[in-house]
Amino acid sequence: MSESTAAMTSPRTGTNAAAAGNNAAAAGARSRWARITLRGLQIVLALFFGVASALPKLIGHSSAAEVFDEIGWGSLGMYSIGVLELAGAVALLVPVLQSVAAVALSGLMAGAFVFQMTVFDGENAATPLILIVPLALIAWARRGHNAELLRLVRRNA
Repeated sequence: MSESTAAMTSPRTGTNAAAAGNNAAAAGARSRWARITLRGLQIVLALFFGVASALPKLIGHSSAAEVFDEIGWGSLGMYSIGVLELAGAVALLVPVLQSVAAVALSGLMAGAFVFQMTVFDGENAATPLILIVPLALIAWARRGHNAELLRLVRRNA
């Protein structure tokens, strides 16, 4: 076999250059699919928080009003939580705000869990916990944007 057709082995690492190239291509494809999947998850969560969760609160739907009356927060609390959820939903779609939005929405879901357990005797308490899992994944995966956000805040301060 001639030198030009033999597999190229790195003298330093002893690895086959073709295999290393294939591994890099496979990792790049996995990375691409991971980014697409994560972005899809962000869109689904943004739609959930914006449409299914914030909208009923912001339009004063009777089911949302009843819940907040039972908690004792009334319409002011209902509209405040609705605005926070809508802001979080929008921020999940803004690259520099994604990680911070996921952390903030996780905090909101932790509060929702506490209220579900204390005021409503655990009814629907699993929902906020289920939502915290993908939010934590987004916060961790997009944590690199935090440095960029901090740089923007410092520059504008």
